[in-house]
Amino acid sequence: MNPCTAVALLPPPEHVVRLAAPGSRPEAGYVLCELGDGHDGQHAALLWDDDTTGEGVWVRWNAGRATLAGLAWCPAFDARGEDACGLFAGHPSAHDWDVSDPVLTAETAFLASQYPHLFPESTEGGGQRGPR
Repeated sequence: MNPCTAVALLPPPEHVVRLAAPGSRPEAGYVLCELGDGHDGQHAALLWDDDTTGEGVWVRWNAGRATLAGLAWCPAFDARGEDACGLFAGHPSAHDWDVSDPVLTAETAFLASQYPHLFPESTEGGGQRGPR
């Protein structure tokens, strides 16, 4: 499944703007939706893993509004039982191992052929996930 192609431009939080040096306003940043193409509901991107709560902090957005939310991790594992889904519990669409960006897959395959020592996972299990 291809990834969703939604992008959101997020302005810097007001507390970050207040901490910035005079005359140097922080720039907006962008996030890419991590869900599968054609998903239901809001778009979502992981911002960071909160070790204190065991949740991920996600930005969820739709047409005009973005919110931050601490969400539990999806409990699913792949068929080998080795990789946990990197999305939030109850996410719409496929698990993250079923969402594959064709450009990233092609780039990874090329780089793995040129630099196999950097991609040991690509040669062992046949996967194209790249270095971690």
